[in-house]
Amino acid sequence: MTQQDRPGGPPGAGGGGRGRGGRGGRGGPGDNRGRGGPGDRGRGRGPRRDRPQEREDSGLEERVIKIRRVSKVVKGGRHLSFNALVVVGDSEGKVGMSLGKAGAVPDAVRKGTAGAKREMKPVVLNGTTLPHEITAKFGGAKVLLRPAAPGTGIIAGGGVRAVMEVVGVKDVLSKTFGSNNTLNIVRATLLALSQLRDPKAEYARRMGIDNSAPTPQPDPVAVAVASAAVAE
Repeated sequence: MTQQDRPGGPPGAGGGGRGRGGRGGRGGPGDNRGRGGPGDRGRGRGPRRDRPQEREDSGLEERVIKIRRVSKVVKGGRHLSFNALVVVGDSEGKVGMSLGKAGAVPDAVRKGTAGAKREMKPVVLNGTTLPHEITAKFGGAKVLLRPAAPGTGIIAGGGVRAVMEVVGVKDVLSKTFGSNNTLNIVRATLLALSQLRDPKAEYARRMGIDNSAPTPQPDPVAVAVASAAVAE
């Protein structure tokens, strides 16, 4: 057999058509198995960089403080779910907290974030610190917050630090007492922040001074007429 007769052979002989090059190769232009060429990979999907990214640019800062797995025993076995404790703030005096519950961690975090945004409330601050010392208790947890000089930083840990970071406090001293339950500590911290008051505004309120009303200004025309009458 010559070199020319070896590859093809007579039709229907089933000889040499089984080689690697007979099927067009893995990246051939017209493969029977639909693999296509190198440029057809991922056909039907656009380039990853061209897809629209679902990204919420609201300027809010989120902190996932704790994720807890909950196991519930039912008739068919155990039912697992997750709790996500999330705090959200704008770093300018607003903060909110929520506990998201779902069967998966991402869903629990998403629910907690949405609930915290709905629960956001304003907090009275004095620059980068607190206006005065405050103590609050929730359940078995007790939290003490004290203002600090600029440059002190956030002297806190756990849930208290997360709340201070998202609300915009940069200098504060804190101490927790009693229970180590993270949820109760965060709630006690938020309760303490909600009880903060501006000393000047509180003094004016107690003394009955209305600072909201503008101070009446004298009429320049009337002042000029009175001055002319006195001169005569």
